[in-house]
Amino acid sequence: MQENLTKPMAKIHPTAIVEEGAQLSGSVEVGAYAYIGSHVRLGPECRIHHHATVEGNTEIGRGNEIFPYALIGGKTHDLKYTGGEPGLTIGDYNVFREYSTVHVATKQGEFTRIGDRNSILAYSHIAHDCQIGNSLIMSSHAALGGHVLCGDHVNIGWGTGIHQFCRLGSYSMAAAASKVIQDIPPYFIADGNPARCRTHNKVGMERFGISAEDISLAQQAYKILYRQGLNRSQSLEKLSAHPEANNSPILTSLIQFFKESTRGVS
Repeated sequence: MQENLTKPMAKIHPTAIVEEGAQLSGSVEVGAYAYIGSHVRLGPECRIHHHATVEGNTEIGRGNEIFPYALIGGKTHDLKYTGGEPGLTIGDYNVFREYSTVHVATKQGEFTRIGDRNSILAYSHIAHDCQIGNSLIMSSHAALGGHVLCGDHVNIGWGTGIHQFCRLGSYSMAAAASKVIQDIPPYFIADGNPARCRTHNKVGMERFGISAEDISLAQQAYKILYRQGLNRSQSLEKLSAHPEANNSPILTSLIQFFKESTRGVS
């Protein structure tokens, strides 16, 4: 006898609105009064809490959780928008807390992108065309302007504003209430208005298992770049002459980051 297999059904509250055309995996949960737009694709194990909104050309991976009153996939604020269906892609196991907002890109065929295991806390905003890596912690009331690039394991403090087109290197931190108008290099902490690099991110690096030897290299690099009275060209030349410059991912990534900066470095 043929086995009777049934496909699991998404758990959708009767007051929720799921527009025709939306694609929901069978293990998705959608709470009361939530709204899912017609171009949305929700991966398995996603949970959309009551009164949350997911709209636009938005594709979301596995295990994401969207809390009440968050807006994911909203239209870009960019006045250069001329129509079409620019998109938003989100990876796996991200959390978007209450009233957080994430916007799609501005141009047709382009995407705002968010990786895996990011925590976007209440009232925070990720604007159009941002490219976010993995394991970002973005505290409440923080905001990323358009086209901001974040590496992995970045920490953005409460009430911090990041200017358009800035880059935040992996394992960097923008301290609470900072105004970031230039790039923050990997492994460093920036603070202030305008934000300036203050020290290496020792605690953040330890938290993610970076060795004591590599943390020491980041500290040495910080002193060369910021504490020896050298200009940018001189400090990069001295850093490039470090005995470990060609062997250490810490130093090579810092040197490359500085060389690729177009907005300048904090």
